[in-house]
Amino acid sequence: MSTQLLIGGRFYSASSPDATAMAVSDGTVVWLGAEQPGRALHPDAEIVDLDGAFVAPAFVDPHVHVTALGLKLTGLDLSAARSLDHCLRLLREFAGAHSDGAILGDGWDETAWPEGRPPTVEEIDAAVGAGRQVYLSRVDAHSAVASSALLDALPELAATDGFTRGEPVRAAAHHLVRAAALAGLSRAQRDLARAAALDHAAARGVVAVHECAGPEIAGRADVRELLEFEHGVQVRAYWGEAVRSAEQARALIDELGVHALGGDLFVDGSFGSRTAWLRAPYADETGCGRSYLDADAIAEHVRACTVAGIQAGFHVIGDAAMDVVVGGIERVVAELGGPAVASLGHRVEHAELLDAEHISRLARWGVIASVQPGFDAAWGGADGMYAARLGAERAAALNPFAAMASAGMALAIGSDAPVTPLDPWAAVRAAAEHRTPGHGLSPRAAFAAATRGAWRAGGVRDGVAGTLVPGAPASYAIWDAGELVVAAAADSVQRWSTDPRSRVPGLPALEPGAPLPTCLRTVHRGVTIYAR
Repeated sequence: MSTQLLIGGRFYSASSPDATAMAVSDGTVVWLGAEQPGRALHPDAEIVDLDGAFVAPAFVDPHVHVTALGLKLTGLDLSAARSLDHCLRLLREFAGAHSDGAILGDGWDETAWPEGRPPTVEEIDAAVGAGRQVYLSRVDAHSAVASSALLDALPELAATDGFTRGEPVRAAAHHLVRAAALAGLSRAQRDLARAAALDHAAARGVVAVHECAGPEIAGRADVRELLEFEHGVQVRAYWGEAVRSAEQARALIDELGVHALGGDLFVDGSFGSRTAWLRAPYADETGCGRSYLDADAIAEHVRACTVAGIQAGFHVIGDAAMDVVVGGIERVVAELGGPAVASLGHRVEHAELLDAEHISRLARWGVIASVQPGFDAAWGGADGMYAARLGAERAAALNPFAAMASAGMALAIGSDAPVTPLDPWAAVRAAAEHRTPGHGLSPRAAFAAATRGAWRAGGVRDGVAGTLVPGAPASYAIWDAGELVVAAAADSVQRWSTDPRSRVPGLPALEPGAPLPTCLRTVHRGVTIYAR
């Protein structure tokens, strides 16, 4: 048995709050305590001197699109575009540096631009030259703009829902255009993107991600290739396709090798693209968005997955969409019983606009909310995109993390990368610094949702995953975290110190503007998967 003894550090462990050393044997945490007894108990251990670094359970991101994230990292990233003109300039520069092949870009957000509109087909054609295929996905990945060469290659678009000449493609039209753009990539290009995405995750202290795949996202070939791809970051795959029977559910799992049938199984779209399904119309456009599944289809899917023993889930953002999700699950609870449904930890992804009754019922049925605090950081507030799309009153009701947690609803914090950056400390800070007063979590609760909660959302319920206690998997990250915050006995907050009254080691300072921790090493089950 090989043993490492980590010494000279600060450990985030509820079981050993004063620990300055930790022993790991064969991928498992076996001991925490003071350095001197640690050396005595493990005389033959390999010594790892942490030099004062902070050690905490590694992160899990429960909602990621791995290949898409990698394509953004290795391709045309438009998230930094400050205006329409800047966006087109970035496109021209990329086209000039990459003279061959289709161009895939991601991350533009017209709500942050002074022009307040996306690029037109004519502007894209002028930037890259006639005949070049270009696909530029909006930041929320629910609409896109494209060049005439790509649009004209799909004559069926004219009769497809979501296509209006001169406007971004949405709904089924967007899925068609995206599939055509992705089809032009080689396996080598896709694998390069996957490596970049998973390397990026490991360098941010992430040891596992949940891929939210589906037939309308990147397709069957992408998820199969991803599951074949070897990397130290663990991948759990969700497939967003509705089923009607347990037999169909099992067959789909066997066919694709995925772990569950949920993730981005779309009930609606997004606020930014005005495709989230609302009870009342948008504030800045007529209409209530899009609906893709009704209560009957939702009930069939949850029933089939529950009978088959498979975790189910849905992408649901608007309040009308949440109405039908709750109604569909309620039917299955009435038929199979609450314990049968709760035992599988079915999920709702995003769950942005939900009321107290939604929260109460979902908590009662053991439904887990996979949430993205980065959405609020990017689009919340009185002057943000949410307020523009929904009006101030509805926008202030979004992402009520505190109410969800208080009701006993399990939370798992992630990114939806590449929609918002895969940066777990930033997500923890966004949850704690919610832009609507009263909706945020404590830093401790947010960190737990990004670690223990995310493992639980992936079906790991051993009680120790996502912690540093004896018997837990040795999945941790080592951070240059600077100043830490500790909770004293009376729940007051003070800075890290050697004061013996400070019994619970805390988290890095997460105030807005404070530098976030820098990852020095990421270890998954005892194996180093990233070292700075």
